[in-house]
Amino acid sequence: MTLLTANPYASRRARLAAQLEPGAIAILPTAPERPRNRDTDFLYRHDSYFYYLTGFAEPNAWLVLTGDGQSTLFCQPKDLEREIWDGIRLGPEAAPAALGVDQAYPVDELSTRLPRLLENRAAVWYPFATHDGLAARVEGWLHQARARARFGALVPQAQRDLCAVLDEMRLIKDAHELDIMRRAARISAGAHVRAMQRCAAMLRAGEDVREYHLDAELLHEFRQHGSQYPAYGSIVAAGANACVLHYRADAAPIRDGELVLIDAGCELDGYASDITRTFPANGRFTGPQRTLYELVLASQQAAIDATRPGARFTDPHEATVKVLTQGMLDLGLIDKGQHGTLDDAIQNRAYFAHYMHRTGHWLGMDVHDCGSYVEPGEVGQVSERRDPLSGEVIQDRPSRILRPGMVLTIEPGLYVRPSEKVPKEFWNIGIRIEDDAVVTNAGCELITRDVPVNPDAIEALMRA
Repeated sequence: MTLLTANPYASRRARLAAQLEPGAIAILPTAPERPRNRDTDFLYRHDSYFYYLTGFAEPNAWLVLTGDGQSTLFCQPKDLEREIWDGIRLGPEAAPAALGVDQAYPVDELSTRLPRLLENRAAVWYPFATHDGLAARVEGWLHQARARARFGALVPQAQRDLCAVLDEMRLIKDAHELDIMRRAARISAGAHVRAMQRCAAMLRAGEDVREYHLDAELLHEFRQHGSQYPAYGSIVAAGANACVLHYRADAAPIRDGELVLIDAGCELDGYASDITRTFPANGRFTGPQRTLYELVLASQQAAIDATRPGARFTDPHEATVKVLTQGMLDLGLIDKGQHGTLDDAIQNRAYFAHYMHRTGHWLGMDVHDCGSYVEPGEVGQVSERRDPLSGEVIQDRPSRILRPGMVLTIEPGLYVRPSEKVPKEFWNIGIRIEDDAVVTNAGCELITRDVPVNPDAIEALMRA
C-alpha cells in the first residue's frame, strides 16, 4: 500500500470546507467493491472525489467534513486474518498521521456516529446520483437524528449536491496533479511507440499480427512503468474497425497496407492520460491514407492554435470542423453541388457523416473528467436552434471560458465507410489523432507529444 503525501489533500479539504456554509457537514463515500463472479471481485478502483480529498485508495471508507474544517475518516479496522488474504490495512489508529485527517474510526461505527454528527447542522452535503443507495442512507441518518428532537437536537434543513463544488475544484489542476498527469502521459506515449514498432516488426518478420498483440504491448508498457491500470478499455482497431468509434481491441488480423488506430492511455496514481494515434501497419502510408491523415493533422493544429486562455471550450471544435469540412469538400467526401459553400456545409452539418464527435473533453482523475462545459456566470443566457439533421430543438448556453490549469483532449478524426457518395480509394479508412493539452498562460502545453504525429516521423519511427 502506497500513501502519498497528505499535504495536497489536506489543502483541498480546507478549500472545500471554506465553501460550505457555516455549520454545514459533508459526507463522501469511496467506491464499493464490485463482484466479478461467484467469489472474486473486479480489480478495485477508488471513487475519484473521495481520493481527491484523501489520497486514500482502500475500499469501504468514508470522509466526513464540517464547515469549520474538521475531518473524520471511517475506514476498515486492522484485522490480521483479513490482511493475510487481502493485504495490509492502514487502520483508524494510523490514519490521522498518515492522511492528515483530524480523527478516524472503524467503518462499522459509521451508522452509530453519523446521526450524532448530523445534529445541529445547518445543511448536509453529499454527492447526488453517484452512489446507489446513498440518498436513502442519508435520509435514514437524518431520521435517527430527528428522533432526538426531544433532547433539543436540530437536523439539517437543507441537502446540497457536493459534486457542484468539487467539480469546479477539480476542473483547475494544481501543480501536484499536473506533475502526475505529465508522468502518465509519458508512460502512455511510450506504450504507443512500443505498439507501433512491434506492429511493423512483426509484419516484416512475416508473423501473424492481431489486435490483441498490440493491446498486450500497451499493457506491458503501462505496468512496466508503474501505472496501476489502463484509464479505459484500450481501442486497437485495424482497417475498417477504425471506423467504429468505441471499438475494443479484439482478435482481428492486422494486414499489410492497412491503417491501425490505437486509442489508449494509462492511469497513474489516480490520474488518466488519453492518446490516439493512427499509423500504417507496415510503417508506410499509402497515398490516400496520407492525404486523409494530413487533413486530420491540419485540423488538429487549428484546434491547438485555438486552445488558449480566454477562448471558449467550443473554439477548438469549431476550428477543427472548419478545416475538416473544407478538406472533405475538396476531396469529394462532401458533394459541393449538394451542400454549396463551406459555411453552408458547416451550417447543415454535412461533415457529420465522417466526423460525428466533439474535438475534446475534460481530462483528469477520470478520462472524461468532471466539470461543467457551460460558463457558470452565463448559464442564464440561453438561445435555441433546430438541429438540421435530427430536427431536435437544442438549447445553447455560452461555452466554458478556458483558464490556465484546465486540461482537455484535442482529438479530431475522419471515418469513411464504403459509400457510393465517396471516392473508393478512401473507403474503410478511419483516422483519429489525440493529444492531451494543459491550458497555460501563453496558450497550451501538449503533454503527449513523446509519440510523434507527423507522418514522416511516424514512418521513421516504425523503421527503427
